[in-house]
Amino acid sequence: MGEVYPWQVTLWQQLAGRRQHAHAYLLHGPVGIGKRALAERFMASLLCLKPNGLEACGTCKACHLLAAGTHPDNFVLEPEEADKPIKVDQVRELVNFVVQTAQLGGRKVVLVEPTEAMNINASNALLKSLEEPAGDTVLLLISHQSSRLLPTVRSRCVQQACPLPSTEQSLAWLTQALPESSEAARAELLRLAAGSPLAAVKMHEQGVPAQRAQVIEGVKKLLKQQIGPSQLAESWNAISLQLLFDWFCDWAQLMLRYQLTTDEQGLGADDMRKVVQYLAEKTPQRKVLQIQDWLLAQRQKVMGKANLNRVLLLEALLVQWASLPGPG
Repeated sequence: MGEVYPWQVTLWQQLAGRRQHAHAYLLHGPVGIGKRALAERFMASLLCLKPNGLEACGTCKACHLLAAGTHPDNFVLEPEEADKPIKVDQVRELVNFVVQTAQLGGRKVVLVEPTEAMNINASNALLKSLEEPAGDTVLLLISHQSSRLLPTVRSRCVQQACPLPSTEQSLAWLTQALPESSEAARAELLRLAAGSPLAAVKMHEQGVPAQRAQVIEGVKKLLKQQIGPSQLAESWNAISLQLLFDWFCDWAQLMLRYQLTTDEQGLGADDMRKVVQYLAEKTPQRKVLQIQDWLLAQRQKVMGKANLNRVLLLEALLVQWASLPGPG
């Protein structure tokens, strides 16, 4: 069963405390706030043969089978490989599961994550099951970017927003999760994770703060013409494209904001503040808008798992970034 996070207490009561359950739920919200844990906890409660109030008992046959990953009335749909799309053939397997009779005589429960990993064909294949699931079936859909889902998918689900915990809740939890880290380091991780505490822990494990420092150092050398775009792009092989485009999109937005407001308080994090201000003051606004549009378009492709040539994409980014200061 999924971990119980302190910021989910009210959300859990709203979700599991319903007198009658819908046939499909869409749990949506930012990455790294515990939506999967919430869904797994809900799934356990729905499958349990002897629930204890809102919670699964943990001792019945259904609970034991679920814990062992062998419950015959449970189906989990995920990409076959990390960061790959969910294929239409996988959805067809789900559809076949839904029309079968529950083997333990209770509910069947399906969990899909991330729902936006389904392409249009896969999403359309799921629609019939979402609209009229056979028997007592509950589908739990998890989405980190619900705006990317087909409207026909969203409209067939009870939508449950999963908001970010407060900064205080997140930092208190991170104190327990990362006791060896300093208070300042935990606050920096939470900022890098856009307020998502579980994402902050994952970034800590992946060494993201050091990667960001490497990227910023590289950007500074690029602007000083101490390194070329090709060499710099190759040196970032170990860094996620998603992270890189998140950071560059953020910096472009901060540059534009400063050009419009000249507010030095709105220059973002200290580690890139001076560079952002320098670029904003030296770059024509037209060029900032152009690179912002380009970055957003490429970021969308990265998020959509498009088949991209990583090195060429980063070289194109860095060539444009190096040419920002000055007329043009």
